[in-house]
Amino acid sequence: MKWTDTQRIAEELFDAHSDIDPKTIRFTQLRDLILALPDFDDDPAHCGERILEAVQQAWIQEAE
Repeated sequence: MKWTDTQRIAEELFDAHSDIDPKTIRFTQLRDLILALPDFDDDPAHCGERILEAVQQAWIQEAE
């Protein structure tokens, strides 16, 4: 998975962390959770606020 796979990342986060409310997560925590996903394989330096916002929004939609 790469940073651009926002929907897949959101689905993985939803499955792995159903106890977390994606509406209240901090971007630093979100970034750490993404980097810890087993199938994630991208450069941590390529992450930015826009990517994290997109992942968060996709995760919120997945949770609803």
